[in-house]
Amino acid sequence: MSSNPTEPIDQPLIEPGAKVFLHFSLALSSGELVDSNFEGQPANFHLGDGSMLPGFEESLLGLKAGAEIETLLSPEQAFGEVNPDNNHRFPIAKFRVLLEDDLIPTEVGSVVSFKDMGGFDLPGVVTEINDKTISVDFNHPLAGKEIVFRAVIIAVVAADVQSVEIKL
Repeated sequence: MSSNPTEPIDQPLIEPGAKVFLHFSLALSSGELVDSNFEGQPANFHLGDGSMLPGFEESLLGLKAGAEIETLLSPEQAFGEVNPDNNHRFPIAKFRVLLEDDLIPTEVGSVVSFKDMGGFDLPGVVTEINDKTISVDFNHPLAGKEIVFRAVIIAVVAADVQSVEIKL
């Protein structure tokens, strides 16, 4: 490494464990924007910590700060295929209180939240209501869809760096 402060320092590559700062957007293949942080603060995460889906992380591997990507991810690389086993029908009696709430009506398209075995929230979308049952789809709303992932890498901190001090 050079001791001359005017010479550029090799920038770290995005690899497992690296801390990544980026702006990103997700859009459907039709062009409909789903999520974006380009107008706000960059997101940051450690590659492999589970905060981003593996398909998104794979497309970032080997990039450096300043890189820009746009890639079309298949449903398998993004939010998965639609799983018909994630559609459930429940007795309507279990939802009477929700269905009778005038302030927040539960209707087709409403998101309802359940607790899973570990106590974590599990959201589902109401797909049908009839006299005896209510149907809820627990698939991710973007399951089965191709996703256009666009990212601009702002900074990368190598996996073996414990802290960084910036002096202005």
